[in-house]
Amino acid sequence: MSPVAMGGPALFIGTDEVYVALVRPELDPADPGVRLAAEQAGVTPEEFAGPGNVWALMLDQDGEGDGFELPGARDIEADDFAEQLQRDLVAGEPFTAEAGNFLRLEARPTPTTWQLTAHVTPPEGHAAGPWTLDLGTLPTADLLADLEDFRRSLA
Repeated sequence: MSPVAMGGPALFIGTDEVYVALVRPELDPADPGVRLAAEQAGVTPEEFAGPGNVWALMLDQDGEGDGFELPGARDIEADDFAEQLQRDLVAGEPFTAEAGNFLRLEARPTPTTWQLTAHVTPPEGHAAGPWTLDLGTLPTADLLADLEDFRRSLA
C-alpha cells in the first residue's frame, strides 16, 4: 500500500520504487516534532498543523521524488477520482482516468492485474516535470482494496 505514512487520506498507486500518491497530509499538534517546529516558528502547535485540508500529489521514481500542492482540490474530487478508478477496474477494459489536469492514469488489464502508467503535470510555476511513470503491473484485488480504504478514509 503506502511507502510513506501521511497521517491523512492517501491513495498510493504503484510500488515502493515508483508511485504516485494523492494525499491530504494531517499534522498532529501533539507530535513532538510538530510542537518543536511550532515553537521555533513562534506559533501554537494547532496553528502550525493547520486545518489539514490541502491536497498534494507526490511521486517517486527510483529515489527521485517530487511533489506539489493542489490548490483548490477538495475531498469530493479525490473521492470522484477513486470512484472512477473503481468502476473502470471492475469493467475490465483498458481506460484512462484523470484527476484534474495534473494526473492522468492509463490502464491496461491482464486477467488478474493492471499495467498502469501515470502522466503527471505540475501546476504552472513548478520547476520540474512533466513526468511519465511506469507504475508497474499491480494486482486488481490490491488496487480495489486500496481504493476502498481511501474512499472510506474520506467519509
